Amino acid sequence: MDAAAAASLDTSPGPIGWLARWSPRQQFRRWWQARLPLTDTWTLGQRNIYILPTRAGFTFALTLVVMLLAAINYQLNLGFALTFALAGAGIVSMHLTHGNLRGLTLHLRPPASVFAGDAALLEVVITNPGRTRHGLALRFEDGRAAAPAASPADARGAHVWCDVSAGGQQATHLALVPPARGWHAVPTLVVETVFPFGLFRAWTVWRPAGRVLAWPRPEEGAPPLPTSAAVAGAESSQRRAADGGEFDGVRPWKRGDTMRQVVWKKVARSNELVSRETAGSGSREVWLDWQHTAASGTEPRLARLAAWVLAADRAGLPYGLRLPGLELAPAAGMPQRIGALDMLALWH
Repeated sequence: MDAAAAASLDTSPGPIGWLARWSPRQQFRRWWQARLPLTDTWTLGQRNIYILPTRAGFTFALTLVVMLLAAINYQLNLGFALTFALAGAGIVSMHLTHGNLRGLTLHLRPPASVFAGDAALLEVVITNPGRTRHGLALRFEDGRAAAPAASPADARGAHVWCDVSAGGQQATHLALVPPARGWHAVPTLVVETVFPFGLFRAWTVWRPAGRVLAWPRPEEGAPPLPTSAAVAGAESSQRRAADGGEFDGVRPWKRGDTMRQVVWKKVARSNELVSRETAGSGSREVWLDWQHTAASGTEPRLARLAAWVLAADRAGLPYGLRLPGLELAPAAGMPQRIGALDMLALWH
């Protein structure tokens, strides 16, 4: 192979490509965020509130300079008075804008788990110990959509606006869409305001410590559940019911039993939770096994198992889950569903 052919096959980026991808802004952003602590409670004070003029503020300042030059040139006393009055109003607005954030406390509540691709609602509670605060805006620092919108163009960089009454609290919600299963850190948040005149922008940068757990997205059109297996002792109970004898025993309460199955009279006498055992209750259970998915690839298998977990939960069947190296005992109810989906989300 000659040198020209070797050069044509060389796909390394080279120094020019590396410089094109290197962004001083991105480097500064990473350095800046590394300085911030990870915390779910963020109190705003002098050290973490930043303020700069907006585009309207710079235009306002330029207008004041022109007015001052005109007043000096034409010796207009009213021009001096108007210029200095407007400058004083601008300085006061700077203090008002900074004070609109100072003293607030932001708290991120633990986010709930969602399926990958669905929006997880992040609830931020703003506590205001002082006067009423107006025109507060929350957004993600990286510019992603903060709330669902009609189109991606409308959603990009979207703000969530709110006011907080004096001495009160206000809960705001931002939407985060995890693209894949597993843990996802809550992105850096920015809280900002331009109240009252829009001449200055005050903001703070907050790195929450919370994380969102994304479950595998269930497979659409998944095959039916695997064949359920009879629980030990259930067949004899069913035979007794078929012979005409009414079977109505009790057993200790276990996770997944409904309130209808609890024998409240016996609970009142013995002060112990017991459940009614009938011929039709708890007689079948389903094992959702990794080996039974008949799918190729890790993610398709997990998606099928997630669909089976939801199907078994809707049917009210006790079910267990088997993954390579992990096993979840059979049960029913919401705790079992959450435990099974968490197990699928964190498996690797």
